[in-house]
Amino acid sequence: MHNLKLKVLEGQFSIHRLSEESEIPHQVFQNIFFAIVKTDEELSIVCSSSIQIQAENTNSGWSCFKVLGPLDFSLTGILAKISTALAESKISIFAVSTFNTDYILVESSKLSLAKRTLSASGYIIAD
Repeated sequence: MHNLKLKVLEGQFSIHRLSEESEIPHQVFQNIFFAIVKTDEELSIVCSSSIQIQAENTNSGWSCFKVLGPLDFSLTGILAKISTALAESKISIFAVSTFNTDYILVESSKLSLAKRTLSASGYIIAD
């Protein structure tokens, strides 16, 4: 058993791909949770689906689990164990890590199955 607690964030999320030269829309910064990653090839933004972004590609309909932390950097395998449990139930993930913790996005249509899977794997799903 893992004893880690996860919480489902409110709302739906979208994953956007923009060109690497794109500016980050200011409304993204008004959200409680968002993630921005820029490389020499692209700009990716994860944010609330309520924000309309002019993107090259958008994938919507995601729900987000937050691993309640903060997590110590010496801990290993947290994301691997969660993703393995979900993969065994055929649930794809999109992961975002921060200094304090990890966030795991799953397709909203599979949220109930993800909750059951993680609970059966020993994780506590907090309200």
